Amino acid sequence: MKLNSLTIIAAALAAGLTSAVAGNITGKVTLKGTPPAEKEITQLKDDANCGKMHTEPVKTRFYVVGAGGELADTVVMLKGISGKSTGASATPLIVDQKGCEYSPYVGAVQTGQSIVIKNSDPVLHNVHTQPTVAGNEELNKAQMAGGADLTFNFGKAENFLKFKCDVHPWMFSYVTVCDHPYFAVTGKDGTFTIKDVPAGEYTIVALHRKAAAAGMEQKVTVTAEGAKADFTLEVK
Repeated sequence: MKLNSLTIIAAALAAGLTSAVAGNITGKVTLKGTPPAEKEITQLKDDANCGKMHTEPVKTRFYVVGAGGELADTVVMLKGISGKSTGASATPLIVDQKGCEYSPYVGAVQTGQSIVIKNSDPVLHNVHTQPTVAGNEELNKAQMAGGADLTFNFGKAENFLKFKCDVHPWMFSYVTVCDHPYFAVTGKDGTFTIKDVPAGEYTIVALHRKAAAAGMEQKVTVTAEGAKADFTLEVK
């Protein structure tokens, strides 16, 4: 009886150890094909206040791509996971309005995670959220030059939830809201890291507003050594 008890305890400890194993998913997103040339934002250039904040032409950011096809602003996340959000305790995402542009242009948060909007410009902006998923509230708040930060959070998962400025209609930012912490946004080098993913098999999806709005998926198996997941998206 004592031996059986020890065996049961050992098995339980082993199971707990297995469930605690986690690894990082790393990868790179590359764009295949030549994207359309980005266009100068003439509305910004011609604006009496915003135009003088820049010494060089400001262009659209539909495809931020490197010389080797490295694709920025791609949201990479696990699919089919819900109810795992730790957003209430997560570090806020900071979105700044500077030079009459939103930065970052593309971001990602968890449900319940704060999105803090700053205004570093010497002009009035308004922050107008335009969700498409029921349960995420449309809000429209003015933000004076040097005014207090504005904080938003959303309770439902949604891809590319739009933030815009009605005062300056070329200003947009897109924030994807996930119901779990397993996501990342690619940088200018096209790479990403999704940290501390519990060991197991998953579907991982890459989302890009122009090249993969519906997402590109693949299977990935995570171990203590991590996992690799590269994507090649095509110009649409």
